[in-house]
Amino acid sequence: MSWFESIIPPKIKRKENGEKKAVPEGLWSKCANCEAVLYCTDLAKNLNVCPKCGHHNRITARKRIDFLLDTQDRQEIGLAVLPQDPLKFRDNKRYIDRLSSAHEKTSETDALVVMRGNIKSVPVVVAVFEFGFMGGSMGSVVGERFVQAVKACVTHHLPFICFSASGGARMQEGLFSLMQMAKTTAALEQLNRAKLPFISVLTDPTMGGVSASFAFIGDIVVAEPGALIGFAGPRVIEQTVRQTLPAGFQRAEFLLEHGAVDLIIDRREMRDRLVNLCTLLMRTSIPSPSTVPAET
Repeated sequence: MSWFESIIPPKIKRKENGEKKAVPEGLWSKCANCEAVLYCTDLAKNLNVCPKCGHHNRITARKRIDFLLDTQDRQEIGLAVLPQDPLKFRDNKRYIDRLSSAHEKTSETDALVVMRGNIKSVPVVVAVFEFGFMGGSMGSVVGERFVQAVKACVTHHLPFICFSASGGARMQEGLFSLMQMAKTTAALEQLNRAKLPFISVLTDPTMGGVSASFAFIGDIVVAEPGALIGFAGPRVIEQTVRQTLPAGFQRAEFLLEHGAVDLIIDRREMRDRLVNLCTLLMRTSIPSPSTVPAET
């Protein structure tokens, strides 16, 4: 074996007859924006942000929580709240079967993950949507977990941060899903009475009933670069008003220019910026490095 052959990764070595093996799936990724071919490991280290053009790819709820929260003292909230099928809904597939498929795909029990923890030793409660679970649609479980997150904030006097990534209300739950819009909005009044901040972070995409309820009533509304944000999709709006929409319509930058969001924050800076916002709104100070325990 030559020195060159010894450094070829085992997964892409040539066969004995000289033919090349197929490159294994999941090794490379193409940027949806600039079409640059990226090594998936490097992309993951960059928090799924393209290092060439800065395009923010979608990220799972657990990965977002892992890079956002300190590793110690995490406590999941609402894990025991599980979806039901009160309407026995069925289209071309039973709702209960769709829930089972979504669970197998994402390993989540529903579309919202709520965690109490710390960001650089600043205590917070974080709710993160899992878009892979039925498009991050908001059903009864999402609404209840959201309310439990608010109650935890009030009980422990903590700021609340929610990362939205949703297609809207969950049609398979009918009116039960639409009721969550009022339920989550009403729950935030408890934070208001307790004088606790709610920071809403809009990621790609934030649409439908989520954008029409709690997503836009944060004390500070933040968006990730390039995120699609709105109620109905651009094509539906164009067909309704019969006009061509402006370039970049419903993107985060367009909404910032027109005053619908307060800030656009790069995902790689999100952790530091959220700490600053939380301490500012809570009128506390950021713990000094000497008082912050080392992460394992």
